[in-house]
Amino acid sequence: MKRWILGTTAALALATSAQAQQSDITIALQLEPPHLDPTSAAAGAIDSVLYANVFEGLTRFAPDGSVVPGLARDWDISADGLTYTFHLHSGVSFHDGTAMDADDVKFSLDRARAEDSTNAQKALFADIAEVTAADPETVVVTLGQPNGALLFNLAWGDAVIVAPESIADIKSTPIGTGPFRFADWRQGDQITLTQFDGYWGTKPALTQATFKFISDPTAAFAAMMAQDIDAFAGFPAPENLPQFEADPRFQVLVGSTEGETILAMNNKQPPFDDVRVREAVAHAINRQDVIDGAMFGLGTPIGTHFAPHNPDYLDLTGQSQYDPELSRALLNEAGLADGFTTTLKLPPPSYARRGGEIIAAQLRDVGIETEITNLEWAQWLEEVFRGHDFGLTIVSHTEPMDLNIYARPDYYFQYDNPAFQTLMTKLNATTDDAARSELLRQAEQMIADDYVNGYLFQLAFPTVADARLRGLWLNQPTQATDLTGVSWAE
Repeated sequence: MKRWILGTTAALALATSAQAQQSDITIALQLEPPHLDPTSAAAGAIDSVLYANVFEGLTRFAPDGSVVPGLARDWDISADGLTYTFHLHSGVSFHDGTAMDADDVKFSLDRARAEDSTNAQKALFADIAEVTAADPETVVVTLGQPNGALLFNLAWGDAVIVAPESIADIKSTPIGTGPFRFADWRQGDQITLTQFDGYWGTKPALTQATFKFISDPTAAFAAMMAQDIDAFAGFPAPENLPQFEADPRFQVLVGSTEGETILAMNNKQPPFDDVRVREAVAHAINRQDVIDGAMFGLGTPIGTHFAPHNPDYLDLTGQSQYDPELSRALLNEAGLADGFTTTLKLPPPSYARRGGEIIAAQLRDVGIETEITNLEWAQWLEEVFRGHDFGLTIVSHTEPMDLNIYARPDYYFQYDNPAFQTLMTKLNATTDDAARSELLRQAEQMIADDYVNGYLFQLAFPTVADARLRGLWLNQPTQATDLTGVSWAE
């Protein structure tokens, strides 16, 4: 009898241990996606949920920012750099059960680069002349001119492979090839993904992931402390990080991002069409005060639109140092001795809302009054990004290596410099690493000289998580919450 009791106790202990091994996760983000098609919107919040989890491309970004194979297991590049032959993994299925093959890749790339494409990063595909499905597992991409960044470009969320039959409903029901499939979206609250049984690659440890959307920093702190959520990626209240660091229930990861946080200026709207006014704005800003006040010290000052952790980064912060006297002198020179009034439209993230108040006060000190409007993300995309209806705004550009946006005259800050456009064309056609580095530095210098925007800081990325979680990304080489390698410690 005693032996039986001991056996039962051991069995119960094993059962309890098995039950304790979690296979689901509830992870919070500050921004909710406006919809769920990463190939037709500029909102990084879409990639934050879907990149690598639901959708995959021919290539993808690894946690260290390197480009690695995705749906393409490998590729060959012709000697002249004009032909890329991608060899696809076999046995890949979309979440609806249909096979993913070369025809789907051709469809996806042709759709992204089509004349009527709504892809926010259509320029990534500009050098593609033709896409051919040579056989079900072979795709040939022919370029009109060499492009040294093609494999990098194809790793973006905007270049993921989509199912032709899914396009009609893709914004509400995304169908990809990733290890998780879309299950449910309660708008204003959460998105749920579940493990895809038919996944072609290594199955993740997690069987379910729920993304909660909590925009308010105070609510984010309360939810994390109560352990209503298991992790918060991009925790919006950096002032609370020391409290989490001191609590053994949690771990705090502070990584870097590709997010150049800028005070964007509408270069076509007077008076920002005058470089002297743009320079005056730049010299009116004390970056460190913004970093300390809005981000509690988290952030690296920048003087151009480039990530400081990149080896080709130029430190140009001295060119737009805080100098309110110079700012006033430049305004006087531009015929604005009495200052002027403009709009400052702010999206939801803490860096924008908190930073906006600080910057407004700094601008007021040199005679520039701002009318602050707080916008929800969808409003910001409509009014500012698409409508160009703003004077100033604050946003973090989290896309990797995105200097090319300054070569697009119709981009939201409307910088139109033919010399810069020529420089970007030359960069795209250059494959030599040393030559590319030199061109990148020239580009960084040019936009700093033109004071296109007020360059503030490189966004840090704090994540607060349950201490038992493993495999969360530290850094953000692209905007993503990649759960493919996440697990719970036993």
